[in-house]
Amino acid sequence: MTRELWTRVDDYLNDALLSADPVLEAALADSGAAGLPPIAVSPSQGKLLHLLAVTAGARSILEIGTLGGYSTIWLARALPPGGHLVTCEYEPRHAKLARANLDRAGFGADVAEIRVGAALDTLPTLTGPFDFVFIDADKANLAAYVEAAFSLSRQGTTIVADNVIRGGAVADPTDTDRSVRGVREMFDLLHEDDRFDATAVQTVGDKGYDGFLLARIR
Repeated sequence: MTRELWTRVDDYLNDALLSADPVLEAALADSGAAGLPPIAVSPSQGKLLHLLAVTAGARSILEIGTLGGYSTIWLARALPPGGHLVTCEYEPRHAKLARANLDRAGFGADVAEIRVGAALDTLPTLTGPFDFVFIDADKANLAAYVEAAFSLSRQGTTIVADNVIRGGAVADPTDTDRSVRGVREMFDLLHEDDRFDATAVQTVGDKGYDGFLLARIR
């Protein structure tokens, strides 16, 4: 089993289940041209986020970690008329590009709002509750992001956190990488915490070996 095979299967699934999407493709292309790191969710992961948000009936969505707005577009498309999304981005340069990508996708600031700055500073200024939360920011602060998400949630809110397997390193308690430690701190927080009903799933694909957390506020 190799990453080459995982990528080939991802390509097959994308061709089988997803239609060509010039808006999303342009968002990725412009992000690459601007030198943003190629760490956006894959197309199949984006569609999964979209379906999860639709299934949750989300009218209000919070995203922590915008990058170039690729996942933001997938999530914004899940909103019903009158729905609203807030996304938090640390880098002003990334936020500027994301704003352009969202505008091209037809989601102005009245629908998809970008808050620029450190998320742990901007999150306390938001007013919830949000129906769906996607966390895809620095992993060192993951436990704090989950706590902040809880404070902005309601009973039944869905929380998804990406990149929580770290190539399998999450299972090594001696690993000193800040991202790995941050993920483990999040799992420690969730362990037997009766505020959350949670699971995690390992994934492989063109993004390599990783996985995501899926949680629901009890």
